[in-house]
Amino acid sequence: MSNHLSFSLNKLGIQALNDLQLATVEASKNYADLIVYAPTGSGKTLAFLLSVLQKMDLNTSSPQVLIISPTRELVLQIEDVFKKLSTSYKVNAFYGGHSIKIEENNFSTAPAVIVATPGRLADHIRRNNLNLNTIHTLVLDEFDKSLEMGFEDDMQAILEEMPSLKHKILTSATQLEAIPDFTALNKPHTINFCTGDKINLNYYSIQKTQKEKDIFHLLCSFDGEKSIVFCNYRESVLELCSYLSDEGLIVTQYHGGMEQDERERALIRFRNGSSNILISTSLASRGLDIPDVEHIVHFELPDNETDFTQRNGRTARQNKAGNCYFFQETKASFLPNSKTINPLDAFVFPKPPKWKTIYISAGKKDKVNKVDIVGFLHKVGHLSKENIGLIFVLDNSSFVAIESKTAERVVPLLRNQKIKGKKQKIGFAR
Repeated sequence: MSNHLSFSLNKLGIQALNDLQLATVEASKNYADLIVYAPTGSGKTLAFLLSVLQKMDLNTSSPQVLIISPTRELVLQIEDVFKKLSTSYKVNAFYGGHSIKIEENNFSTAPAVIVATPGRLADHIRRNNLNLNTIHTLVLDEFDKSLEMGFEDDMQAILEEMPSLKHKILTSATQLEAIPDFTALNKPHTINFCTGDKINLNYYSIQKTQKEKDIFHLLCSFDGEKSIVFCNYRESVLELCSYLSDEGLIVTQYHGGMEQDERERALIRFRNGSSNILISTSLASRGLDIPDVEHIVHFELPDNETDFTQRNGRTARQNKAGNCYFFQETKASFLPNSKTINPLDAFVFPKPPKWKTIYISAGKKDKVNKVDIVGFLHKVGHLSKENIGLIFVLDNSSFVAIESKTAERVVPLLRNQKIKGKKQKIGFAR
């Protein structure tokens, strides 16, 4: 392993590549096109980023690599991982819900790596904002999800804009019956890591009349371990969130009826441990990279096996084990054999989340970064690094996890204080 790669992995908190990453990087040396089947959370983002880095040229100032991913969340995650690799290459992300003007300004100095959602990238092409003639490597990340979301026409139009394309990597969380012709893969080499998961399946034989009570007891038994509860409809999400909140649990909702910034804040609270229970529709079953989810609960069972598998894919990641629970009076035909668990009569209320999230009204556009925020919290809030959790710096705001036992004391000290010479709004995130 090169010194530069070792440094990059250390920045990511990784000591060595896993089997998927090693296989992908090695195969990319010998094959022009790859198909990589692997569940989200298996490390395939780093696998394809390291693979494309091998094909890049520091002496070229034009765009070289295009990575297309179906959701805003995935695009931002890929951009973040690439930046943490600390290369000399410029990377820019383009996605719906982001300012078109900011994105157009980013083209003033061409990025070497473009990460984008299909719809937003196609929009920039129609506006003549960028030229893809020099792109030699394309990654179609979560390709199955892009097809499912109806991006086939956009992707086909984008591929027609890349005459210099020499290498393609297609990733998918599920095995595809057929690859669309527009991808024009040339004798692709396939790497398959979609088998052999470590999920413990549990059938929870509840009584229909007290389903909410039974799931409350089940969630309490997890004792604060990170859990996602899936419902089929947003109305079910809202009703279950209301019930569990009334019972005293700290839960976070996530569904398509929320504004983009609301969903973003919800995921931040869940990722940083301010809330360890996420109640969601199947919107959270794909395209999210959330580590250390230990339990998946199907409050409402999906209609088909694909959705069931995708939901379960949020756990048992990075070689860790996970647990799946489902509630159904009559078991669906696609459910595998599972252990039966009877409802829990007694329960112990779980320990509260370790962290609380605070909001700061300054972000990347204000030239504020994580180092600035840590220094501010240390100087003004008298916090040590042990008191500070995950920090997320967005375009116009930042979110910081602070140890719950100190948060109530610290927030009043921070309000209306200055960061980078400018007074900021600071308070608990909602």
